[in-house]
Amino acid sequence: MADRKPIDSWLTDMDGVLIHEGVPIPGADAFLKKLRDSGRPFLVLTNNSIYTPRDLHARLRRMGLDVPEENIWTSALATAQFLADQRPGGSAYVIGEAGLTTALHDVGYVLTDHDPDFVVLGETRTYSFETLTKAVRLVSGGARFIATNPDNVGPSTEGDLPATGSVAALITAATGRKPYFVGKPNPLMMRAGLNAIGAHSETSAMIGDRMDTDVLAGLEAGMRTFLVLTGVTQPKDIDSFPFRPSQVVDSIADLVDLI
Repeated sequence: MADRKPIDSWLTDMDGVLIHEGVPIPGADAFLKKLRDSGRPFLVLTNNSIYTPRDLHARLRRMGLDVPEENIWTSALATAQFLADQRPGGSAYVIGEAGLTTALHDVGYVLTDHDPDFVVLGETRTYSFETLTKAVRLVSGGARFIATNPDNVGPSTEGDLPATGSVAALITAATGRKPYFVGKPNPLMMRAGLNAIGAHSETSAMIGDRMDTDVLAGLEAGMRTFLVLTGVTQPKDIDSFPFRPSQVVDSIADLVDLI
């Protein structure tokens, strides 16, 4: 196999790679600083659709990590771009937080519960029986079903929380309609992110802590993939997957010298 081209652009997951339970992972600041100083295109990605890039920039800054807003790519942004491409100026009934509703407003979508083109499910800490019932009825009535990401659980300081994938499964069970998931591991999110920074998959790398989302998405997008062991996937888990990352490293600190 021919040698791969040098890495010119970097995409990295956030939780489990740069931070863990609200605390920066050692080496994350040095990695981000070297990226900024190098001028290389990069994105910090997250499947979490709750926050806007401005929110995440502020949250990371409070932790001592400087990531400009334009270098943050969320499943909410990817979902909004996908819908704008599919049906420009459409309408949606949205279950989600400001990260998702703001992204949809910014692409010209109307948010409504009256005959929407789409039902869009994202992350929220306030799922209610009323909103889920309305989503079920709208999907049953013909609205197209979109979900920002397939993650079944999300982290919290108290333990796992049910996330978008779990709630989507409830709506699917009630309607018989499966959603189209935009976020990782869908390579669509990766390719849209690469396009946003003018990068090409041949010369880009994806860093993640999960084999089933980060590594799979990077692999399917044609990128080099690095698995860090500071998050979900541990060494004993790797061989259970039918694919492998390009390289396994202990943490983000091991990748600073590759920039």
